[in-house]
Amino acid sequence: MAKRPTKAPPAPPSAAAAPRKSGRPTSARPRPKKAAAAKAQVEPPAEAAATPPPPRPEPRPETADPFAFGADQRHLLETLSLNLAKAAMTAQSAIAEAALSQADRPAALSPDPFNVAPAMTSVMTSLAARPEKLFQAQADLFGRYMDLWSTTARRAMGEEVAPAPSTDKRFRDPAWSENPVFDVMRQSYLVTSDWMNGLVASVEDVDPRVKRRAEFFTRLLTDAFSPSNFLASNPAALKSLAETGGESLVKGMQNFAADLERGNGKLKISQADYGQFKVGENVATAPGQVVWRDELFELIQFDAATDTQNTIPLLIFPPWINKFYIMDLQPANSLIRWLSAQGFTVFVCSWVNPDQDKAGFGFEEYLHKGVYRAVEKVLEQTGQKQLNTVGYCIGGTLLGSALAHMAANRDKRVASATFFAAQHDFAEAGDLLLFTDEHWLAEIEQQMDAAGGVLPGAAMADTFNALRANDLIWSFFVSNYLMGKAPPAFDLLFWNADQTRMPKRLHLDYLRQMYGRNALAKGEFEIGGQSIDLSTVKTPLYFLASREDHIAPMNSVYRSARLFGGPVTYTLAGSGHIAGVINPPAANKYQHWTNPALPGTLEEWQAGAEQHLGSWWPHWAAWLRERSGEQIPARDPKAGPLTPIEPAPGAYVKVKS
Repeated sequence: MAKRPTKAPPAPPSAAAAPRKSGRPTSARPRPKKAAAAKAQVEPPAEAAATPPPPRPEPRPETADPFAFGADQRHLLETLSLNLAKAAMTAQSAIAEAALSQADRPAALSPDPFNVAPAMTSVMTSLAARPEKLFQAQADLFGRYMDLWSTTARRAMGEEVAPAPSTDKRFRDPAWSENPVFDVMRQSYLVTSDWMNGLVASVEDVDPRVKRRAEFFTRLLTDAFSPSNFLASNPAALKSLAETGGESLVKGMQNFAADLERGNGKLKISQADYGQFKVGENVATAPGQVVWRDELFELIQFDAATDTQNTIPLLIFPPWINKFYIMDLQPANSLIRWLSAQGFTVFVCSWVNPDQDKAGFGFEEYLHKGVYRAVEKVLEQTGQKQLNTVGYCIGGTLLGSALAHMAANRDKRVASATFFAAQHDFAEAGDLLLFTDEHWLAEIEQQMDAAGGVLPGAAMADTFNALRANDLIWSFFVSNYLMGKAPPAFDLLFWNADQTRMPKRLHLDYLRQMYGRNALAKGEFEIGGQSIDLSTVKTPLYFLASREDHIAPMNSVYRSARLFGGPVTYTLAGSGHIAGVINPPAANKYQHWTNPALPGTLEEWQAGAEQHLGSWWPHWAAWLRERSGEQIPARDPKAGPLTPIEPAPGAYVKVKS
């Protein structure tokens, strides 16, 4: 009897594999062996078929490779890389061109023109002489950092800790407080800068001017090193960089290159979109006529805006450092239009933008060929014997000197004078006193000699910008270069950049005589060999100061008001040197304080002053109207004795520096 086979019969041969389609990728896995394939096709025994197969394991999801990039990510990375390279090349090219353009220029007269090193040496010597004070300051700094580190550690451990508030405009982006890393940067910077500035300010046995110099440049230094001024530590700039794929930095470097080119190799930061404004078209548009022109000024008479006007005309002397149209930017904020609407006959002395032929002009020329001639021509045009005057800033310094000169010569053609943010006593003239050191004056004189005897307009602009570096330098540095934004279309900043040149003799005399010696306040200032005594001026005066003025501080203006011998009205406005003065009533902004008395100090005056909301213009207009005579039919600039030359704003205001 034949034995039963114990082995399963051999499996039938497997079907031949289908041919692989052309172009289809093959698998990287090894093919199964033939024996294994044959075994897989054998039917299981009955017992095995009855037993349910074990459950198949759930397939695990494939984990994404953290280093793998999709097409979109690769494109973004490539774009960012290209833009960073483009930005670097743009900056490098601009800097190289700037270096070449500056290569043939003379080096600065002094590596330390502001004489900062001796000031800092005096401060440090004073601190070293009082080790207990220095130790206390160091302990205070350590305590502040311990508080900061403690708060940071608690926050890192998940504790809800409210970030320290900050009103500093540099850190208004929410990421500065919401992100722990940037919050630590912000707070540590503020702690350190506040400590450094406070330490220098605490010195007591150093000459006040030396101490002020050290304070000013310590503040400039700490402002410059703010983390907001650097791309790597500015969250808003980094966010913009990421969102635009680096395009913001490319635009920023293009802005940087354009500003270097505009400054002929020196960085001249744009504060406004200068192409959006044109003098005579959308700024300085008040209607009127140039009725007189000579080598020093144009006299502009503005059209009447009422059927009648006051008999006594009003003549305004703006500063020759700037152009007059700060008082006529736009119709809504034009002081000139507003005065015309109140029934005043308004004239403005539009100073020439001086060139090398005016290098020898000084106070005497600006008095006789400027103030006196303008007064003469206004009276000739209106047929009056007296006029009211206004002097703004340095124009007010000249006007005050002219009034004293008139008093000495019994000249009574000025019925009243108003001073906008003008100084005559420079003992407390603010941080501008720092720019009258002989070291700095020597540097300024060298600049003027190189320019043919005039101070370039950009030099004064740089000085004024340094007084408010965070607002007028670093804010635009961040916005224009780190963020790549276009400068704003802002009429006031357009005007601020439209600087004028200044004659060498006039400017050096002003800095040395006024800021350096305070000669006008002491009665030691002379014009044409004649001493000027402000106490002899009996003309009614109106002084306007601004509470936050950094160019003509309110106390300096108050001290100036007390130098004159006649009736004086002092008014204090809110805001600063420009916004405090140019504040139309319709804007309903800020406030002002009045007090008819003029006690010994500003503090006493403030104690008795009354606050009023809004503009000070109506208060001044009421004061001025009492001194402006009766009403007469409105004057036509084209109908006076002086032949009109051209429409306002004239030619001189359009000359660029």
